Amino acid sequence: MFGAALPATHESRAQAVVAGPVVAAGARGLPDFADLAEQVGPAVVNIRTTERVRGARSGAGGAPEMDEDMQEFFRRFFGVPPGQMPGQPRPDPRRGSPRPGQTPDEEQQRGVGSGFIFTNDGYVMTNAHVVEGADEVYVTLTDKREFKARLIGADKRTDVAVVKVDATGLPSVKIGDVSKLRVGEWVVAIGSPFGLENTVTAGIVSAKARETGEYIPFIQTDVAINPGNSGGPLLNMRGEVVGINSQILSRSGGFMGISFAIPMDEATRVADQLRATGRVTRGRIGVQIGEVTKDVAESLGLARSAGALVRSVEAAGPADKAGVEPGDIITRFDGKPVERSSDLPRFVGNTKPGGKATMQVLRRGNVRDLSVTVAELEPDRARRAASVPESSKPAPSVGAISGALGLAVTNLGEDAKRELKIKGGVRVETTDGAAARAGLSEGDVIVSVANTEITDVKQFEAVLAKLDKSKPVNVLFRRGEWAQYAIIRPGK
Repeated sequence: MFGAALPATHESRAQAVVAGPVVAAGARGLPDFADLAEQVGPAVVNIRTTERVRGARSGAGGAPEMDEDMQEFFRRFFGVPPGQMPGQPRPDPRRGSPRPGQTPDEEQQRGVGSGFIFTNDGYVMTNAHVVEGADEVYVTLTDKREFKARLIGADKRTDVAVVKVDATGLPSVKIGDVSKLRVGEWVVAIGSPFGLENTVTAGIVSAKARETGEYIPFIQTDVAINPGNSGGPLLNMRGEVVGINSQILSRSGGFMGISFAIPMDEATRVADQLRATGRVTRGRIGVQIGEVTKDVAESLGLARSAGALVRSVEAAGPADKAGVEPGDIITRFDGKPVERSSDLPRFVGNTKPGGKATMQVLRRGNVRDLSVTVAELEPDRARRAASVPESSKPAPSVGAISGALGLAVTNLGEDAKRELKIKGGVRVETTDGAAARAGLSEGDVIVSVANTEITDVKQFEAVLAKLDKSKPVNVLFRRGEWAQYAIIRPGK
């Protein structure tokens, strides 16, 4: 949906804006983007996609079938003979007629987007959604030359695609360093909003690492981006591409002040794989994760909420073989800190399948280092929800302490332990009061309380008896395959 460019030459002005404080920049006037647009504009292209519309079911002469009332309407008001649509040419006896019930295939425009040439031998980067479903892709340069492009590959997860035109000596962009991009910095977009080729818009970086997807920490800007800008470049003041304009946040379908660009470090990594093999391979370790909330972090003694909470582990998957358990908090992967849960899929995905990585996990207050062999990410598979066997359940046990928390629990049967791959735990039979408010419900299996592993009802009551009754307590529980923390506040 997007594209854009920024000022590059006029170095004295550009450097003043980048290096100087806001007040100083304002005193010297706004930046001039003219030189930048002139410099980068020739490397920005318009992308037009078409699709072949197969012959539809039709009546005599190839016209779509109409009921008698519709035929009479067209005959009276348009003077159209029966079986022919308005604007449809009369059959030419010099040309062959389509077979009865068919019309010839037609090439119809499917969409318009933007892109940019990143190598002078004709490789063009754009969005995957720009070329998705297209039968033909056409690339038009600013000098009006048009080429039929060949799709090299597209990756829907990152919305990056690469197409190739058969030409050499083309103008190409320079790739910038995204890590040096700063919030508040001027940026420019060039693209074809609503089909208006080489439209230049400018704004500032509103935020970095904005999480709106599984793999991409987007660059958020206030640069005007509209349908047709998709796939165009986001440029810094040096005329370097720092992102691919990809999405907008809108209630109207048009620009409302918030747009998102794919960072070029991520896009380049994907584009390199597409050029090499036509597809993108990513790593996977077989875990489902969730956020570590502030309450959970405090209850575990963490200085801040960081890491990825392991909610489930795929049986016989890489993480399972490495010793990861539901309820673990992954704090580092391959030496990189996991600040947010969304960091982990990116780190794992960027790891070459078959390679080994070290994970640091927090388990019941203790830090462990685990080695995992990364597998290749496959298409999503339907996940089977595990259930806790309910046969041979003993009568619920409601001690004084667990009763105060609103819990009635029973020992877990051996079948259930094998099903969940745990050594102990207690099954929740009923909840009320504090436990119910914390989200616990019948059938949940409590595996730890206050960072202490639970083996059975007796030990569960003993752990609760030692707790400060006035303070919140963290409870790690399993619900089928899923692990989750709950914070029970007895006094509330």
